[in-house]
Amino acid sequence: MKLALLFAGQGAQHAGMGADLYEQFPAFRQVLDECAAGVEFDLKSLCFAGPDETLNQTRYTQPCMVAFAAGVTRVLQEAGAQPAAAAGLSLGEYSALCAAGVFSPRQAVELAAFRGAAMEQAVQGRASGMAAVLGLDRKTLADACAGASALGVVEIANYNCPGQMAIAGDAAAVERACELAKQAGARRCVPLKVSGPFHTSLMAPAASALAERFTREPFGEMNFPVYFNCLGGPMGAGDTVPALLEKQVRSSVYMEDTLRRLADEGFDRVIEIGPGRVLSGLWKKTVTERKVPVLGVETAQELAEAVRMLQEEN
Repeated sequence: MKLALLFAGQGAQHAGMGADLYEQFPAFRQVLDECAAGVEFDLKSLCFAGPDETLNQTRYTQPCMVAFAAGVTRVLQEAGAQPAAAAGLSLGEYSALCAAGVFSPRQAVELAAFRGAAMEQAVQGRASGMAAVLGLDRKTLADACAGASALGVVEIANYNCPGQMAIAGDAAAVERACELAKQAGARRCVPLKVSGPFHTSLMAPAASALAERFTREPFGEMNFPVYFNCLGGPMGAGDTVPALLEKQVRSSVYMEDTLRRLADEGFDRVIEIGPGRVLSGLWKKTVTERKVPVLGVETAQELAEAVRMLQEEN
């Protein structure tokens, strides 16, 4: 078995996440308690009870999602999980790095809280938007963005899977790019409920804030490779984790490329960690040439099933 861990990103969060895990898994409880001590809000209460309107604010969403992922990862590690690689969707990259030993759980949560606040502040007071675009190829969508650029910044933020991308930027430019995309044959353009134009050049202030913060952070050695969003694969000889994380927040997320790379390199077991099944869906739409089991872990029952699987295979 060649196992890859995939970590959910922002958008899958919901009130109640982790409550059953906290009750039933001591390792999860220990990690969540450690993580909660690293932030200035009641992380556990927000995860378990919401309200959703608070949980959905970027500065709260990001540390909550990373804490959840770190707790599940600890349980899987204690059950004998030996991943050969990990990747995460946007924010999920911090969870992947935590799983690989680069960050401690508390450190990853503290960084996620800082990142979330910096991303909100980067475009405070600026009308921005983000939209999913379905049914176009990369070049055609890039042309639509270029055609709308006179109205402001609009860029491809996410390459999720074949025919599914997301654009983001200034609100007027995003709206115009959607019009041009539809004229070029897009099946749908769906506005996304997010608080900023993530993974575009408008996030440059957040990237600068992260770069400065990273100068004060210890970075551990990776226990296994992490496939980075801005590369679509593992880091190269000249790359560093701080530089890649700084670039990630202002650059496109190449998730489709990441999933193809994992499949091409022979990964035959995938566990998705986090609320929702976004990455499982992207995997199935991207890796079509062969069937690879993708096990989603969000609830206590699903985590118990993953633990049994790992124990039987070890």
